[in-house]
Amino acid sequence: MLKGKTALVTGSTSGIGLGIAKCLARQGANIVLNGFGDAGVIAGIEKDLQARGVKTLYHGADMSKPEQIEDMVRKAEATFGTVDIVVNNAGIQHVAPIEDFPVAKWDAIIAINLTSAFHTIRLALPKMKAGNWGRIINVASAHGLVASAQKSAYVTSKHGIVGLTKTVALETATSGVTCNAICPGWVLTPLVQKQIDDRAAREGIAAQKAKLELLSEKQPSQEFVTTAQLGALAVFLCSEAAAQVRGVAWNMDGGWVAQ
Repeated sequence: MLKGKTALVTGSTSGIGLGIAKCLARQGANIVLNGFGDAGVIAGIEKDLQARGVKTLYHGADMSKPEQIEDMVRKAEATFGTVDIVVNNAGIQHVAPIEDFPVAKWDAIIAINLTSAFHTIRLALPKMKAGNWGRIINVASAHGLVASAQKSAYVTSKHGIVGLTKTVALETATSGVTCNAICPGWVLTPLVQKQIDDRAAREGIAAQKAKLELLSEKQPSQEFVTTAQLGALAVFLCSEAAAQVRGVAWNMDGGWVAQ
C-alpha cells in the first residue's frame, strides 16, 4: 500500500516507534530511523527492515536540538526525494510533584515530546503540500486526553501534541495531507517494564502481580496495548480509507479514557 513512500519515525530504535516502523515497512514504505542505542543493534534493525524489501536510513538526531532535526529531515529528503509520512514518536518521562519537578527535566520533556514535533512538521510539510499527499501521525498518549498526578510535564506535552495535531489538520484540510494523533494507554515497552520491575522489587511481589496492579490503576481491560496494534492503526491512518480522518486524537487504551 505504501510502496514508494518514505516514513520518518522518530524514537524508532525501540518500543512504539520501532513497532510502527515495522508495520509501515511491511506495507512497502522506506524507513528513516531515529533514536539512541547500540550501533550493532541499530544495524540489526535496519537489516530486518531491509529484508522486507525496503530501503532504510538511520539518523541519530537529538530531538531536543532543532538544528539536528533539520539535518535529519534534509538528509532524508536528499536520500529518498521526499518524506511522505512523519511519525512523531520520540518521548521521555519524569515523575515528581510539581513543586519538586526539576526545571531541566521540564524543559527536556517539552522539547523532546512537543517542540520536536513542531520542527519535523514545519520542515517536512512544504514538500508534502507540493506533492499533495502526506501523513503526519503524532504519538500522544491517554495523557493527552486526561491527566495523572506527578506527571505535569508529560501531561502538558501530550495535551500540547493533541492541540498541535488539530491545528495542523485545519491548516492542511483542503490538501492531500492529513494530521492525526494516536493516544496509547499502557504499552509494554522497556520503559514500562522497568516500572513493573521497580514496583515488584519495592513491594516484594511477583512481576505478574506488579503488572496487574499497574494496569488496574488505569486500564480496565487489564491488558497492555501492543506495538503491533499501534502500528496497524498507523497503517490505517496512512491509507486512502483514512483520507478524511483529520485532526483526531484516537485513543487505544483498553478503556482508560472511557472511565
